[in-house]
Amino acid sequence: MIRQLVIASTLSALAAGNPITSSWFTDLSGQYARIYPTTAGQNAQAASTSWTHPTGAGQPTPTYAGVSEISSTSTDLYIRTSGLAFHIMGPWYLNAAKTNLFPNYPGNIAQSARFPLTPQIAPLPKPLTGLGAIGYFVDGVAMFDSRDAFAYSYSLGRDATPADGANRGDGIWNRDAYVNEAVTFDPANAHQAGATHHYHANPAGLRHLLGDSVTHTAATNTYTESPSGLHSPILAWTFDGLPVYGPYGYSSPLDSSSPVRRMISGYQKRDGSNGSTNLASTGRTTLPLWITRNEASRTNPLSTTQYGPPVSTTYTLGHYLEDYDYKGDRGLTLGTHFDLNEYNVRWCVTPEFPNGTWAYFSCIAENGTPVFPYNISRYYFATPSGANVNNLPADRTILFKGGPNAPPELDPPAVSSTSGDVTLTWSGVEGGTYRIERSDDLQQWKSLDDDARNNAGSFGSETDPARATTSPTQFYRSTLTSVAPFDSNGFDFTQPRFPTFTATFTSLPPLAQITSVTVGGVTATIIASSGNSLDLSFTDTPLPAGNYTATVNHTGGPTISSN
Repeated sequence: MIRQLVIASTLSALAAGNPITSSWFTDLSGQYARIYPTTAGQNAQAASTSWTHPTGAGQPTPTYAGVSEISSTSTDLYIRTSGLAFHIMGPWYLNAAKTNLFPNYPGNIAQSARFPLTPQIAPLPKPLTGLGAIGYFVDGVAMFDSRDAFAYSYSLGRDATPADGANRGDGIWNRDAYVNEAVTFDPANAHQAGATHHYHANPAGLRHLLGDSVTHTAATNTYTESPSGLHSPILAWTFDGLPVYGPYGYSSPLDSSSPVRRMISGYQKRDGSNGSTNLASTGRTTLPLWITRNEASRTNPLSTTQYGPPVSTTYTLGHYLEDYDYKGDRGLTLGTHFDLNEYNVRWCVTPEFPNGTWAYFSCIAENGTPVFPYNISRYYFATPSGANVNNLPADRTILFKGGPNAPPELDPPAVSSTSGDVTLTWSGVEGGTYRIERSDDLQQWKSLDDDARNNAGSFGSETDPARATTSPTQFYRSTLTSVAPFDSNGFDFTQPRFPTFTATFTSLPPLAQITSVTVGGVTATIIASSGNSLDLSFTDTPLPAGNYTATVNHTGGPTISSN
């Protein structure tokens, strides 16, 4: 006997295809973004779906996390994203003691972005990365480069700060974001510029969701590096169209049967090792070769007014990007002593590119601590023809719609051998209300009695002992009927309209002879019948409210119209 229908929440991934179209993380599409506003919320595991910072910024209305649309033309791929992660974000503080709240909370950035489908390797000098997004992680979160937007100012005799207004420093000794801002990162290694949530280095929260050798302890909201021996997945796509992988790749770049190991960065500190200049002894008076090779405007020798501050406890070695040397300039060999070139890429085979690709890799130490240059060097390896965009082309092909448009999908039912309970696992939209129906024959459908509302899923129950013997085979389906109010900025969404009404006829043929029912040119579903009346609903195409005539097509004669 089928006594109960229980529906849980899970979401399906985008179908496999071209890696730049199929690698976006859509498994949890339809889920609200959540944060821990403070450590108190984190300790209580009380995540918030809406939030307001003491400064007034934030996300006062719930909105959906991640990428809500993927589309393409013949030359480019496009995404829409809220810029908010699927894992619980936050909390963020300005100090290690976590007593001074970081001034920004994340918010829906309602951003669209373009990526080239065919990357073009750039000639020297390589293109500089800019401030702001230089690509997007596969969960729709922005990727920033390794800088924190400030540099040493010779005239100020210190690093520039936000308090200095337009003076961001001289742009010669550029501050390393991870070294200088990591105290403001949340446990997943992310924080905000304004409302824009972003990663500079090792996106631990995303890697955990992707199964990339990271475990998460919910009670403490901590992420731990746990190597699995598997090749890392694609974590992001940069605006030059190249993928960014996690830290683990094949030890032999062109041999997919070789052991998987952590990729070794091509950079070292300028500490005197391997013949490098020891900045602690000489001072910051010269630039490394990888800088002068790629930027014609930055040359050695530096003038006195271009010097950086002496290495000290305040300006530790590694405080600036220019504190690093490329190992290839220090007599070490790419492929022997290190894996990634000065642009943090290598030509290699991967699970997604069995014939080879240029790819960036996220650099970490054995314990998961980010390692310079983190995800991408100061330069793109290919031409960055992608960018944030304000408009999407009308002729694009839609490949995926998620967020409030996430399609419900039901897995095969699981039937308990003892209780007879049927459990359905299915996808759904958080804040959505669904109609759950069952059928014996896929022609007539009966709505379950309960109001089907339960976050990202729905439920219903019905007790009907006779069905176990008269109709042992049952079919179930769900239909989104409404979505709770949410921050819809940036989403291509229209509230569904699926009215249900009764059509009355002078006479009706037997149900077995009815082949279809249409209302206003839209195919209707027969929910139930009683005498010469049919209860009708619409599952595939919404029908605006109005007065309509229902038409019955059947095998016993001409069509019949409702009264």
